[in-house]
Amino acid sequence: MRVVQAGVNDLDELVGLFAAYLEFYEVPRAAGEIAKFIGARLQRGDSTLFIARDEQGVAQGFVQLYPFFASLHMAPAWLLSDLYVAPSARRQGVAEALMNNARAHGVATGACGLQLETAKSNLGGQALYEKLGYVRDEVFYTYWLSLAD
Repeated sequence: MRVVQAGVNDLDELVGLFAAYLEFYEVPRAAGEIAKFIGARLQRGDSTLFIARDEQGVAQGFVQLYPFFASLHMAPAWLLSDLYVAPSARRQGVAEALMNNARAHGVATGACGLQLETAKSNLGGQALYEKLGYVRDEVFYTYWLSLAD
């Protein structure tokens, strides 16, 4: 398996993986809408996507990072917004490889840390994050204000 930074040539495979990711979180969207969103991220470079491929080159999963500034640390950081591995590729180290690549990217870009959030029901993800040294925040709550109509 290899993990590489995704580019516009990876869009079709990323659309399929992202659609499955949205299904997992029960917010399905049309493929065209996903392609527009992911394509914009790739073209604008306002996020960094890494894609994992098996030995045959088949896409197995992805991770998407967004840059931000961690004000309490007064330093740049990365939001690990999205992580997904196809069901057929799970329990083979793909998620861990993607997470380690995200970490290496954070170090290489001088970030002070990586932040992520996950569903309370995602016990497998939580176990992986904690195995990799992520610490669950017990001080702050996450809030969301919807600005959609």
